[in-house]
Order: sequence, then structure tokens, then C-alpha cells
Amino acid sequence: MKGELSLNMVTAATTMGSVKSAGLSLLLLSFLLYIADSYPNIDLSNVGCEECTLRKNKIFSMDRPVYQCMGCCFSRAYPTPLKAMKTMTIPKNITSEATCCVAKHSYETMVSGIPVKNHTMCHCSTCYFHKI
Repeated sequence: MKGELSLNMVTAATTMGSVKSAGLSLLLLSFLLYIADSYPNIDLSNVGCEECTLRKNKIFSMDRPVYQCMGCCFSRAYPTPLKAMKTMTIPKNITSEATCCVAKHSYETMVSGIPVKNHTMCHCSTCYFHKI
């Protein structure tokens, strides 16, 4: 009878330890899932490049503020379709599309005798060379 009692106590203690271990594991798992769910969803495709907006140009803003369009817009690359590749003089495997942050409206102003474009509105549009 004494041997039976101690065997039941060992079994109960082992079961209690297993339940505590499973409970602790479940608590840890739920905590990790909570942290993973609350972590902000960040789009890392354009880290370091802010949205296309008007910003004060520090170089040209001596006498009065001069604003110019700065920032990033849409760009992507994809495999060139076979039909389009056949029409190319120099076939390229990758085709890319992009838009640049350009001035929608601007006017010319003089800064130290140099004509400079002061932008008033920006948008993402076809990329082209910017003149001062």
C-alpha cells in the first residue's frame, strides 16, 4: 500500500509538471504572436525615400524661400514580354517603368542673378531632365 501511494504521488507530480510546462509554452507562444501582430507593417521598398512633396531648397533659399519637388514615386521592373522583345533592336530581358517627382506648376525667379524655377505644385509623372 505504501508503494502504491508513492507511485500515485510521482505520477501526479509528473502530470502537474507537464501541465505547467505546456501552460508556460502556450503563454510564451501567445506573447510572441501578440508582439508579431502588433509590430507595424512597414513597406521596405522605398525606405529612405519620402513621398513626392514640395520642400524648401536650402541652396537657393538665400533671399527668399525657393521650393522644389523632391521625393520618390512609382517604379517597377518586370521580364520583357517575348512579343515586345522581338521588336527591339537591342533585346533586353528586363523592362522597367518609372515616374518621377516633377513640378505641376512653377514660375521663374532670380536668385543672385541666376534664373531658378520655384515650384508651386508637385506630382508623379513622366521622368525628364530638370533644369535649374
